Amino acid sequence: MSGRPADGHRPVLLGVRHHGPGSARAVRAALERCAPAAVLIEGPPEADALVPLAAQDGMRPPVALLAHVEDDPGRAAFWPLAEFSPEWVALRWALEHDVPVRFIDLPAAHSLAMTQDDGTPGEETPGEGTPGEDTPDGAAPGPADVRVDPIRALAETAGYDDPERWWEDVIEHRGAGGTTTGGAHTETDPLAPFTALAEAMAALREAYGDGGHHHDPLREAHMRLRLRAARKEFGDDVAVVCGAWHVPALAHRTTVAADRQLLKGLPKAKVAMTWVPWTHQRLSRHSGYGAGIASPGWYGHLFSAPDRPVERWLTKVAGVLREEDYAVSSAHVIEAVRLAEGLATVRGRPLAGLTELDDAIRAVMGDGTDAPSSLIHDRLVVGEVLGQVPDDAPAVPLQRDLTRSQRTLRLKPEALERERELDLRKDTDAARSRLLHRLRLLGIPWGEPAHSRGSTGTFRETWRLRWEPELAVRVAEAGIWGTTVHAAATAKATTEAIGATSLAEVTALAEHCLLAELPDALPVVMRALADRAALDTDVGHLAQALPALVRSVRYGDVRGTDATALRDVATGLAERVFVGLPPACLGLDADGAADLRGHLDATHRAVALLAQEENPPQPPAGPHTAHRTGPAARPADLRARWATVLRSLSERDTVPGLLRGRATRLLLDEGALADGGAERLMGLALSPGTAPTDAAGWIEGFLGGGDSGDGGMLLVHDARLLALLDGWLTGVPDTAFTDVLPLLRRTFAAYDTGVRRTLGELVRRGPTTTAADPAHPADTDAPGFGPGLDRDRAAAVLPTLRLLLGLGQHGFDDLTEVAS
Repeated sequence: MSGRPADGHRPVLLGVRHHGPGSARAVRAALERCAPAAVLIEGPPEADALVPLAAQDGMRPPVALLAHVEDDPGRAAFWPLAEFSPEWVALRWALEHDVPVRFIDLPAAHSLAMTQDDGTPGEETPGEGTPGEDTPDGAAPGPADVRVDPIRALAETAGYDDPERWWEDVIEHRGAGGTTTGGAHTETDPLAPFTALAEAMAALREAYGDGGHHHDPLREAHMRLRLRAARKEFGDDVAVVCGAWHVPALAHRTTVAADRQLLKGLPKAKVAMTWVPWTHQRLSRHSGYGAGIASPGWYGHLFSAPDRPVERWLTKVAGVLREEDYAVSSAHVIEAVRLAEGLATVRGRPLAGLTELDDAIRAVMGDGTDAPSSLIHDRLVVGEVLGQVPDDAPAVPLQRDLTRSQRTLRLKPEALERERELDLRKDTDAARSRLLHRLRLLGIPWGEPAHSRGSTGTFRETWRLRWEPELAVRVAEAGIWGTTVHAAATAKATTEAIGATSLAEVTALAEHCLLAELPDALPVVMRALADRAALDTDVGHLAQALPALVRSVRYGDVRGTDATALRDVATGLAERVFVGLPPACLGLDADGAADLRGHLDATHRAVALLAQEENPPQPPAGPHTAHRTGPAARPADLRARWATVLRSLSERDTVPGLLRGRATRLLLDEGALADGGAERLMGLALSPGTAPTDAAGWIEGFLGGGDSGDGGMLLVHDARLLALLDGWLTGVPDTAFTDVLPLLRRTFAAYDTGVRRTLGELVRRGPTTTAADPAHPADTDAPGFGPGLDRDRAAAVLPTLRLLLGLGQHGFDDLTEVAS
C-alpha cells in the first residue's frame, strides 16, 4: 500500500499524524509536487462554509472548529488546528492556490447526536498518540475504544523502547532544518514517507485487525463516500489528508451500497459551527485532544525554523533565562549546542530532541540544577500562545456582545494567567468589574477574584484572568439566557432566585447581583431572600448568611447602588441571630462548639460593619438611585445589643468553654468589659471546680484563633492573665494533663516564635509585682522590662514623635508634659 491506490493513479492519500511538524512539512511538499485539483481533509463537512475565513488576516492559529447542538450548547465538539497541523497546512495551501477544499469526516450532526446516547463528551478529537486516532475529549476509553498502538508496534520493530522517540526520529525530525540523518538533504520524492507509512498501517491492520473506536467504520464509510463524490466532481486528481490509520480503509475497494448501508439510520442533531481561538496549553494537556502533544511550542519551532533548529531554540532559551535574571551568555549557548548535538550523536538520533536539549540546558545554563526546566517548559516547550479568529466568524449573539465589551473595556483575552487591579472609583474599572462578575454568575469563569495586595478597601478588586478555549462553549451555553451579557445575567439570577431552596443560596445570589449591578434582578432576589429568611430557623444558617448580606451593603455603597432593602434585611437577620444564638450554644459537643465559634466570629465582624452603616454615605445621583423606597435602616443599638448577647454567653456555665472564652475575648477587644472583667471571667473559668478540658477550651477560645491573632501579646502585656493561666496549668492533675495538652498546643503553636520565647522568659522569671504603687507610678517594675522608667530615654523619642503626629511646639510641650 502506498500514498496512492494500488493501480498507481490518483487520488493521493496522505496519511499523517495530527499536530506533527514533520507530517505538516511532508504534506506541503507533497501538495507542491502533485498540485491536485481539490484537497479533501479529515474533518466535519459542516465546516466547508467556514473555509474562506482561514485565509483572512484576522485568523491566527492555534484555532479550532467548534460544533455544538443548537438546543443544547453544552454538547459540543472541537477540531483544533495549530500552525504545524498537517490539516491546517493543507487548508492554507489550497486557499493560496485557489483549490477547492472539502471536509470528509462523519458530520458533526451525527457524531454529536451519537454522544447523547453513550454519555461521552461530544468532542471529536483526533490524534491522541497514534496516527489518525480519534477519541472524544475527556471520554474514558471503553472496551470498544481499545486499539492496537501502531506507533508502539512500529517502534518495537525498529528496536526502540520509546515509541514517541521513534516517531520523532523517523517523522518529526526528518527534514527539520533542511537535513535528515547524517546531514543528507531531504528526500527528492515527497510522497515516499506517505508510501512507507501507508504500507506500515496496512500491515498493522492486517495483523491486528481493524479494531479501534466503534465509530471508525462509520467514519471511514463516510470518507469513502465523500471521496467518490469528489472524484466525480473533480476527477481523480485529488489529494486526501487524513490520519494514517485510515489510509488502508480509504484505499479499500467497497461498494457505495455497502457504505450507505453502514450509515443508514444514524441519529442526527441540528448543529452550529464556527471558529474559536485555541491555546498551546490546551494542546498540551494529557486528556482529550492534547494527549500525546506534550510540546506544542517545540513542535511549532521545528515547523517554523528555516534552519539550525537547535541553535535557534537554545537562543530562545537564553533570552527567556536572561529575562529572569539568569547569567546566560553567548558562550553558554555555544556550549549547550555542542553538548546537545553530542548527546544526539551518542544516542543515535538524527537531531537533538527535547531530552538532549533539556540535559544541555540543565548542565550548561542551570549549573546542574532543575531550576530553569519548569520555566522553559511553560514558556517555550508548551508556550503561551492564544489563537485569534476574524470578527466576522459566526458566533452566538452573546459571544458578539462579550467581544464588543472586551474591546470597549480593553480586556484582551490571553492564554497566560494575569492579575488585574481594579479601582472601582474609576468608571472603566467599575465596568470591568461588572462584566467579570456577570460572567461568573453565568458560569463563565474568565476571571477569578484574588486578594488585593496593599489595600483592604471595598473600592479595590484584584482579578486573575485567563482565557481557556472551553469558555467558548460556556458562552454558547449561557446564550439561552439572553443575547447580551447584562440581559443573560439578569435572567439567570431571576430564575435562580425563584428556584433557590436555601437561605445561603439566596444571600450569595444577592451579593452577586450587587457586584454585577443587576438592578432588574435584585427585587426578585430580595423577595426570595425575605421569604427564606422568615422560614429558616437554624441559627447557623442565619449567622452564615449575615456576613454576605453585610458585604453586599458595603458593595452597594462603593458602587453607587441603592442597598436600602439589603440593609433592612441584614438588620432583621442580625436581630434574629441575637435572639437565637444563646439557646443554640447550650448542650453542644466539641465539634458543634467549634462550628458555632466560626459563626460567632462571623456575626461579630458583620455587626461591626453593619453598625458603621448607621449613617451610610448617599450614593451619587444617577439611574441606580431613582427608585428609593424609603429611608435606610438605622441599627444604632446593634453594637450594644450584640455586647449583651456576648456577656450572656461569657457568664453561662452551660455554654461550652470554647464559646465562653471566645465571647469574653470579643468583649475585651471591643472595650465592653469593666476593669478587671477579663481577669474575673478567666479566674472563674480556670477555678478548681471547672473540668480541665472545659478550662482548656476556654483558653483556646480566649487566646487562640480568630482574626486578632494577638492572644500571645495579650499575655505578654497583662501579667495578671499570665499569672492566672500559669497557676491553673501547674495545678492540672496528671491524669487530665494529657487531655488538655493537645488543646493548649494548638493554641500556643499559632503564636510567633518571638512571642512564645517572651512568654517562656516571663514564666521562667516567676511572679512579679503587678499592682502599681499610686505614690510612685513611675518606679513600678513592668514584667519583662528593667526597673523604673528612664525619663531621659523616653524624652529622646519626643521630637520624632512630634514630627510623625504633625504637632507644633505647643503640642510638643503638651506631649512632654504627658510623658513626664
